[in-house]
Amino acid sequence: MPLDESHTVNAEIQRIQKVKASTDVKLIYNVRTSMKTAILTCVSVCVLIFSGCTTMKQHSVAPGKQESLTMKKTISKTLELNYLAYLPDSYGENDKKWPVMVFLHGAGERGKDLERVKFHGPPKLVDNGQDFPFILISPQCPEGEWWPEKLEELNLLLDTVIDNYNVDSTRIYLTGLSMGGYGSWAWSIKNPERFAAVVPICGAGQPWQVSVLKDVPVWAFHGAKDTVVPVEGSKDMVAALTRTGGNVKLTIYPEATHDSWTETYNNMPLYDWILGNRKQ
Repeated sequence: MPLDESHTVNAEIQRIQKVKASTDVKLIYNVRTSMKTAILTCVSVCVLIFSGCTTMKQHSVAPGKQESLTMKKTISKTLELNYLAYLPDSYGENDKKWPVMVFLHGAGERGKDLERVKFHGPPKLVDNGQDFPFILISPQCPEGEWWPEKLEELNLLLDTVIDNYNVDSTRIYLTGLSMGGYGSWAWSIKNPERFAAVVPICGAGQPWQVSVLKDVPVWAFHGAKDTVVPVEGSKDMVAALTRTGGNVKLTIYPEATHDSWTETYNNMPLYDWILGNRKQ
């Protein structure tokens, strides 16, 4: 082989060796770079997972200190009460404003059947043909519930009646028997400004709260032999109201047991007394 050709071949061999070495370096570099990227990616994912597991909930109280805060949340709810409504025979003949009596039944009439509300009291009398000179509203307490816990619904019901009927708002009266007697005390104590007179029958309440009824006429009734709601329930309420100077009286039937309402609601002079009261 000529000398020039041999030199050329050797040069080509050296060039190929350099290219191969360079390629090997690049391959090694790329492999190492890929491994580093994979390792970094794995580490990043682990850090994110670890961080998600250990993130603390945010709060505004500094550790080791006691601070004043306020919880405020808006909620919405639906309130519902079924009720009987009675209007006098001459209602609507003119623009006359009518008195309203709200009657609260006892525990035995709770549920969804409004016919049960007609078992006792003014709704029973109306169902038997009695014509009263006032609007009669008789709501029904849901099964398993208690009138003193339904004051929000009762107030909304009364608002609805005032908005939809020709009501004399100075002559709104409240009465109830047994559980309704408890409800009559509780509602009138909660909202004494709403009622011109209250007639709780065989009920009871919180005597230490009754002073707010000082300016509301109250006539309570009870049976002396009542073993369901002892007569002391009415006695204690009336005594406490008397001490505050309230306009209150108590009728006790010596031989009556729990049913002190039949004789009371059959007594027509009671309604004359009720209707004779008006809010000032």
